[in-house]
Amino acid sequence: MSAASSITSDIVSLRMSHCRAEHAARSAQYHLAVLHYRTCLEVAECREDCRAVEFFALKLAHCYDRMGLGQKAASFRALADSSEPPLLG
Repeated sequence: MSAASSITSDIVSLRMSHCRAEHAARSAQYHLAVLHYRTCLEVAECREDCRAVEFFALKLAHCYDRMGLGQKAASFRALADSSEPPLLG
């Protein structure tokens, strides 16, 4: 079982993972931040929460930029741009 599937229904665990990611990013521990943000992103994708996917993808893009990994950052920005909900109608 992956980390994301184990916290899919537990919002408290998701929030803790987000807090860990934020703390790591503020401490310039970007590898740890990426680990936690990726878990959050997976949960957002499982929940089909477009706004959360966009949010966590942009957080990952920022971390990868800070790590000097521009291509990875660009791929997460693209994911954020593509996470728009479809128009109803």
